[in-house]
Amino acid sequence: MKRIATFCLFLLLASFSQQAVADDGWVGTWATAVEPTTAKDMPATSLARRSIRQVVHVSLGGSEFRLQLSNAYSSSPVKIKSVFVADAKEGSEIDVRSARYLRFNGKQDCVIKAGDSIFSDAFSYPLKPLQRLAITVCYGDSVPEYGTSHRGSRTTSYIYNGTAKPKTRFVGTEDVDHWYNIAALDVKVDAPVVACLGNSITDGRGTTTNAQNRWTDFLAEGLDGKMGVLNLGIGGNCVLRNGLSDPAVKRFGRDILGQRGVKALIIFEGVNDIGGSMGNAEQVAQELIEAYETMIDKAHARGIKVLMGTITPFGKSFYDSRFHEAARLVVNDWIRANEKADGVIDFDALVRDPQQPSQLLEAYSDDWLHLNPAGYEKMGRLAAEQITKLNVSNP
Repeated sequence: MKRIATFCLFLLLASFSQQAVADDGWVGTWATAVEPTTAKDMPATSLARRSIRQVVHVSLGGSEFRLQLSNAYSSSPVKIKSVFVADAKEGSEIDVRSARYLRFNGKQDCVIKAGDSIFSDAFSYPLKPLQRLAITVCYGDSVPEYGTSHRGSRTTSYIYNGTAKPKTRFVGTEDVDHWYNIAALDVKVDAPVVACLGNSITDGRGTTTNAQNRWTDFLAEGLDGKMGVLNLGIGGNCVLRNGLSDPAVKRFGRDILGQRGVKALIIFEGVNDIGGSMGNAEQVAQELIEAYETMIDKAHARGIKVLMGTITPFGKSFYDSRFHEAARLVVNDWIRANEKADGVIDFDALVRDPQQPSQLLEAYSDDWLHLNPAGYEKMGRLAAEQITKLNVSNP
């Protein structure tokens, strides 16, 4: 019995040691908030024995990386035959000369258990700041019926029937605007990271597909590729409950605290909670404030500075009501006056119509709720200014 107990203690200590080594020096250059996938978000046919090319817009550059794949929301394992990365060109094309195969525990293939995620081995790659990277995942014969994904990729993913190679031409592919299984890309550089927690406005609803013009993209550009920027927005997401995917209070630990190298956090979420409230908008406003305080405390406990983003107007949208507007103003008043956070990004004042403060400026929106690229650029530039003033330290 004593021998067994000693062995178990050894395994426990080894696991802590491996985790410490795994996170040592790694910081995020790109990440997304993974979600459970519904039938309408899956390709027309199974991903089994197929390959998918997915494009991401990184923030930091470097020479040593690792990729995280997630199967968090699936009830069965997913088999991966191979994964390779390459500089993205137009559409599904890549720079073949830049292609680099990844390995997992020394092998090209891997199996991700249900509810789990894995990191690739560290790999060398000359990645430039702010560039687009293509990640080609080739699946084996076993994949979940509904995989783990991110619905609002705002970029096109290309699905090839068979196992793709770097020189494979993705002709006659099935194209979808979702990401599957990819969760994060880490780099070994000495740079801080800002994580952005939000809903569809952060996720990029209203942007131009494949143009990389979310407000977080403009934030990364405004920081000149010298700070990691991670977009953890989910379309239709709420802070408290209901909405699409896990609410922010539930996913905060994984999506924010679980990222590597985060030294600053922008919390810009709450419009769906307010807009979806049914006769209890005042109560929801107070619950939001309490949730913000809890998240700020959790971030501060990890040495992360927090900027609160004011909730942007939604007058003339389907959320428009005097009760919802009153709740928005209560929350925004707290955000501007609170002493818990380390600063405020007043998105509301930036993009509202001066003549109709309950509405977005028409030049910045096409649906009175989400911003368009012009509005997102204004938001990203302001966020970059505020992050720069925050003067976050390196990891």
